[in-house]
Amino acid sequence: MSESDSSITEIGVGAAVMTAAAVFFFYTAQSTGFTHDPGSYELTASFRSAEGIAVGTEVRLAGVRVGTVTDMELDPASFRAVTTFTVREGLELPDDSAVVIASEGLLGGSFLEVIPGGSPFVLGEGEAIIDTQSSVSLVNLLMRFVTGDGEE
Repeated sequence: MSESDSSITEIGVGAAVMTAAAVFFFYTAQSTGFTHDPGSYELTASFRSAEGIAVGTEVRLAGVRVGTVTDMELDPASFRAVTTFTVREGLELPDDSAVVIASEGLLGGSFLEVIPGGSPFVLGEGEAIIDTQSSVSLVNLLMRFVTGDGEE
Protein backbone atom coordinates (compact mmCIF):
# COMPACT_ATOMS: atom_id res chain seq x y z
CA MET A 1 0.00 0.00 0.00
CA SER A 2 1.46 3.34 -1.00
CA GLU A 3 1.62 6.40 1.22
CA SER A 4 -1.12 8.21 -0.76
CA ASP A 5 -3.48 5.20 -0.42
CA SER A 6 -2.84 5.23 3.33
CA SER A 7 -3.66 8.93 3.68
CA ILE A 8 -6.86 8.55 1.61
CA THR A 9 -7.93 5.69 3.90
CA GLU A 10 -7.19 7.81 7.00
CA ILE A 11 -9.21 10.72 5.60
CA GLY A 12 -12.15 8.38 4.84
CA VAL A 13 -12.07 6.84 8.31
CA GLY A 14 -11.81 10.29 9.91
CA ALA A 15 -14.81 11.56 7.91
CA ALA A 16 -16.85 8.50 8.94
CA VAL A 17 -15.97 9.03 12.61
CA MET A 18 -16.88 12.74 12.46
CA THR A 19 -20.20 11.93 10.75
CA ALA A 20 -21.04 9.32 13.39
CA ALA A 21 -20.18 11.80 16.16
CA ALA A 22 -22.42 14.47 14.62
CA VAL A 23 -25.33 12.01 14.31
CA PHE A 24 -24.83 10.87 17.91
CA PHE A 25 -24.76 14.49 19.17
CA PHE A 26 -27.95 15.36 17.25
CA TYR A 27 -29.75 12.27 18.59
CA THR A 28 -28.64 12.99 22.16
CA ALA A 29 -29.75 16.62 21.94
CA GLN A 30 -33.18 15.60 20.65
CA SER A 31 -33.80 12.78 23.13
CA THR A 32 -32.69 14.68 26.24
CA GLY A 33 -34.64 17.83 25.48
CA PHE A 34 -31.44 19.84 25.09
CA THR A 35 -32.98 21.69 22.19
CA HIS A 36 -36.00 23.92 22.67
CA ASP A 37 -38.76 23.20 20.19
CA PRO A 38 -39.83 26.54 18.70
CA GLY A 39 -43.42 25.24 18.44
CA SER A 40 -43.85 24.99 22.21
CA TYR A 41 -44.10 27.04 25.39
CA GLU A 42 -42.70 26.45 28.88
CA LEU A 43 -44.55 25.78 32.12
CA THR A 44 -43.27 24.92 35.60
CA ALA A 45 -44.41 22.62 38.38
CA SER A 46 -43.06 22.02 41.88
CA PHE A 47 -42.88 18.48 43.32
CA ARG A 48 -42.14 17.17 46.81
CA SER A 49 -40.12 14.46 45.09
CA ALA A 50 -39.23 14.32 41.39
CA GLU A 51 -37.89 10.78 41.66
CA GLY A 52 -38.04 8.93 38.36
CA ILE A 53 -37.97 11.91 36.01
CA ALA A 54 -35.07 13.85 34.51
CA VAL A 55 -34.34 16.33 31.75
CA GLY A 56 -35.66 14.76 28.56
CA THR A 57 -38.56 12.92 30.20
CA GLU A 58 -41.75 12.92 28.14
CA VAL A 59 -44.78 15.04 29.05
CA ARG A 60 -48.04 13.33 28.06
CA LEU A 61 -51.70 14.22 27.96
CA ALA A 62 -54.18 11.36 27.43
CA GLY A 63 -51.24 9.10 26.58
CA VAL A 64 -50.00 11.36 23.77
CA ARG A 65 -46.60 13.06 23.96
CA VAL A 66 -47.14 16.82 24.12
CA GLY A 67 -43.80 18.01 25.49
CA THR A 68 -40.53 17.37 27.28
CA VAL A 69 -38.95 18.16 30.66
CA THR A 70 -36.27 20.80 29.97
CA ASP A 71 -34.92 21.72 33.43
CA MET A 72 -35.01 20.59 37.06
CA GLU A 73 -33.64 22.37 40.10
CA LEU A 74 -34.06 22.38 43.85
CA ASP A 75 -35.80 25.35 45.47
CA PRO A 76 -33.64 26.00 48.57
CA ALA A 77 -36.47 27.81 50.37
CA SER A 78 -39.13 25.10 50.07
CA PHE A 79 -36.89 22.05 49.41
CA ARG A 80 -39.09 21.13 46.44
CA ALA A 81 -38.03 20.07 42.95
CA VAL A 82 -39.00 22.82 40.50
CA THR A 83 -39.48 21.26 37.08
CA THR A 84 -39.64 23.20 33.83
CA PHE A 85 -41.24 21.51 30.83
CA THR A 86 -42.50 22.37 27.37
CA VAL A 87 -45.98 21.88 25.98
CA ARG A 88 -46.72 22.04 22.26
CA GLU A 89 -47.94 25.37 20.94
CA GLY A 90 -51.69 25.61 20.44
CA LEU A 91 -52.48 23.32 23.38
CA GLU A 92 -54.32 25.59 25.79
CA LEU A 93 -54.30 24.06 29.27
CA PRO A 94 -56.81 25.30 31.86
CA ASP A 95 -55.15 27.07 34.80
CA ASP A 96 -56.50 24.46 37.24
CA SER A 97 -54.78 21.56 35.44
CA ALA A 98 -52.70 19.06 37.41
CA VAL A 99 -49.35 17.37 36.74
CA VAL A 100 -48.59 13.88 38.04
CA ILE A 101 -45.38 11.85 37.88
CA ALA A 102 -46.75 8.62 36.44
CA SER A 103 -45.19 5.26 35.64
CA GLU A 104 -45.60 3.11 32.56
CA GLY A 105 -45.83 -0.01 34.73
CA LEU A 106 -44.00 -1.87 37.46
CA LEU A 107 -40.72 -1.93 35.57
CA GLY A 108 -41.40 0.87 33.08
CA GLY A 109 -40.06 4.39 33.07
CA SER A 110 -41.73 7.49 34.44
CA PHE A 111 -43.25 10.44 32.64
CA LEU A 112 -45.14 13.65 33.47
CA GLU A 113 -48.86 13.30 32.93
CA VAL A 114 -50.90 16.46 32.46
CA ILE A 115 -54.48 16.20 33.69
CA PRO A 116 -56.51 19.10 32.28
CA GLY A 117 -58.85 20.99 34.58
CA GLY A 118 -62.16 22.67 33.81
CA SER A 119 -61.35 26.35 34.25
CA PRO A 120 -62.17 28.76 31.42
CA PHE A 121 -58.82 30.50 32.03
CA VAL A 122 -55.70 29.07 30.39
CA LEU A 123 -52.04 28.88 31.41
CA GLY A 124 -49.60 31.14 29.60
CA GLU A 125 -45.86 30.97 28.88
CA GLY A 126 -43.80 30.51 32.05
CA GLU A 127 -46.75 30.03 34.42
CA ALA A 128 -46.77 27.39 37.14
CA ILE A 129 -49.11 24.46 37.60
CA ILE A 130 -49.93 24.38 41.30
CA ASP A 131 -51.69 21.00 41.60
CA THR A 132 -48.92 18.36 41.48
CA GLN A 133 -48.47 14.80 42.68
CA SER A 134 -45.09 13.15 43.15
CA SER A 135 -44.36 9.59 42.13
CA VAL A 136 -45.35 6.73 44.38
CA SER A 137 -42.32 4.81 45.62
CA LEU A 138 -42.74 1.11 44.94
CA VAL A 139 -40.19 0.26 47.65
CA ASN A 140 -42.15 2.25 50.26
CA LEU A 141 -45.41 0.55 49.25
CA LEU A 142 -43.82 -2.91 49.51
CA MET A 143 -42.33 -2.08 52.92
CA ARG A 144 -45.75 -0.94 54.18
CA PHE A 145 -47.30 -4.15 52.90
CA VAL A 146 -44.62 -6.38 54.46
CA THR A 147 -44.53 -4.59 57.83
CA GLY A 148 -48.27 -3.98 58.03
CA ASP A 149 -47.91 -0.20 58.49
CA GLY A 150 -50.99 1.80 57.72
CA GLU A 151 -53.42 -0.90 58.84
CA GLU A 152 -55.91 -0.09 61.52
